[in-house]
Amino acid sequence: MNCLFWIFYGIPVVHPDSTLVITINSVGLALELIYLSIFAIYTSKRNRGIIAFVLFGEAVFLTVIIIITLFCFHNHTMRSMFVGIICVVFGIIMYGSPLSIVRKVFKTKSVEFLPFWLCLAGFVNGAVWFTYAFLKTFDPYIATGNGIGGLLGLFQLCVYAYFSLKGAPKADDTKPSEVQLQNTATNRNTSSPQA
Repeated sequence: MNCLFWIFYGIPVVHPDSTLVITINSVGLALELIYLSIFAIYTSKRNRGIIAFVLFGEAVFLTVIIIITLFCFHNHTMRSMFVGIICVVFGIIMYGSPLSIVRKVFKTKSVEFLPFWLCLAGFVNGAVWFTYAFLKTFDPYIATGNGIGGLLGLFQLCVYAYFSLKGAPKADDTKPSEVQLQNTATNRNTSSPQA
C-alpha cells in the first residue's frame, strides 16, 4: 500500500515534478509483487485466498482514494495534501511494523527475533528520503513520514545494539534443535558396543 500511494502521490495530476518518487516506488512495488507471487506459489490454498482478498480490498481502497482525490480536490495543493497525509500514515505503519517484534525483544531479552538488516534498511531508507525532502523544494509529506520512519529505525537499531551488547543468549543457544537431537540419538545407537 505504501508504494502504491507514493506512486499516486507522484503523478503530475497530484504532485508535479516527482519523477524520482514514482520511479523508486515503482521498483519497490515490483519487488513487493515478486515477493508476494513467490509466497503465493508456495503457500496453502487458504493463504492464497487470503492474499487475493487483501489485494482486492487494497485495490478498492486505492480506487476510492483516487476518485475522491480527482473529483473532490481541484488543485495540486489540496490533492498533494490529501494524498500526502495518507502516504504519511501508511509510511509510519510500514516503518513501525517491526515494533511488534521489539516488544518481544524486551520480553525475552534476546535480539533473535529482531532482524538487524530490516532495522538498518528502515533507518537508511527513512534518512535518505528525509534528506531528499529538503533537496529541491521542501516536501513536508516526504519529510514527515520518512523522518518519523528514520527515528523508528534508529530506535530499533538502538534496541538491537543494547541487547546484543548485553549478551543475552539466543533461544538457539539454550535448546538443541531437532536435527541435533536426532543426530545425537543416531550416534548413540551406532556407537554402542557390539557383542
